[in-house]
Amino acid sequence: MPLPLYLLAVAVFAMGTSEFMLAGLLPDIASDLDVTVATAGALTSAFAVGMMIGAPLVAALARNWPRRSSLLAFVLVFTAAHAVGAVTTSFPVMFATRVVAALANAGFLAVALTAATTLVPPGRKGRALAVLLSGTTVATIAGVPGGSLIGTLFGWRAAFWTVTALCLPAALGILKGIPAGGEREREDAADKPALRAELARLTGRRLLLAMLLGALVNAATFASFTFLAPVVTGTARLGEWWISVVLAFFGAGSLIGVTVAGRLSDRRPGLVIAVGGPLLLLGWPALAVLAGEPVALLTLAFVQGALSFALGSTLITRILYEAAEAPTMAGSYATAALNAGAAIGPLIAATTLATGFGNLGPLWASALLVATALLTAFPFRTEAAGG
Repeated sequence: MPLPLYLLAVAVFAMGTSEFMLAGLLPDIASDLDVTVATAGALTSAFAVGMMIGAPLVAALARNWPRRSSLLAFVLVFTAAHAVGAVTTSFPVMFATRVVAALANAGFLAVALTAATTLVPPGRKGRALAVLLSGTTVATIAGVPGGSLIGTLFGWRAAFWTVTALCLPAALGILKGIPAGGEREREDAADKPALRAELARLTGRRLLLAMLLGALVNAATFASFTFLAPVVTGTARLGEWWISVVLAFFGAGSLIGVTVAGRLSDRRPGLVIAVGGPLLLLGWPALAVLAGEPVALLTLAFVQGALSFALGSTLITRILYEAAEAPTMAGSYATAALNAGAAIGPLIAATTLATGFGNLGPLWASALLVATALLTAFPFRTEAAGG
């Protein structure tokens, strides 16, 4: 895999750390900003909504910009938003910074997803995306638990400053590793279809199905991931330090899931969906029933991380294949679909916290969302598998 691909993954790591680390910081943010944990959970949805709306919008605006300039601008805006978030004492201001950061992240990821597939031969899109998304999975292994640990030791604001600092070497890596727009990029620009033609791809049934399934699976992932901290400290009765451990197990599983799926999603996507989907469906209720047992909690966090990201990354690959005739917008379609799920999942999960399910409500909500995805996919097995 080419070096620029790994440099893009570094930036994705910094942004992924920000997106996911709130799972371990929500109780402290809620207390400091004088809101409930459920209200603080809306910060995750705000980020996801910003990415969902921002991905196609920013991608359309930036489709004729040089890739290096676009990627660098997005990283710098993302950095500034976190600096403001680190000092604010207002929940509405914090909410606004999450939306701005999300717009920057959306633009970056939309351009990066498209750029990644142009750096490798056509038949290796899945492998390229596995490298790019490894930045996200490493964030869940190291960045997110690290952010939670920093938050426990020094306060949640220190975690935001850490993300700000992480963005600086990512920006330098883009400057040094991504070539400036040259002859090849100008030739690619000349060959681009019109924006209207790229948007017309959204009428394709196979593309819409892949986007819907990706949204549902990611909704399930974020529904539980966002509210894992109360499960660890409440249901399992473990100390705050264990939040980082559980998140690390989830992240380790996600890295393995993305890596394995990256080798299968180009040639055998149907296998990943057919095997991983039912297992993912069984895993969320199992976690809800066994969450009070620390060993089971750690084991199932690992397994669910692997299955969630294996299925999710495979569906991203399917979206990019189905949107191949929309080269500048394909990445934004994948980003919008996944973040539609990331926005909806925590909102659905938050409604379960005040029910009889309590802290375990989000886990049952995840099971329902995965079941909906499988029921939706079943009549269209050929389309879902890309066969």
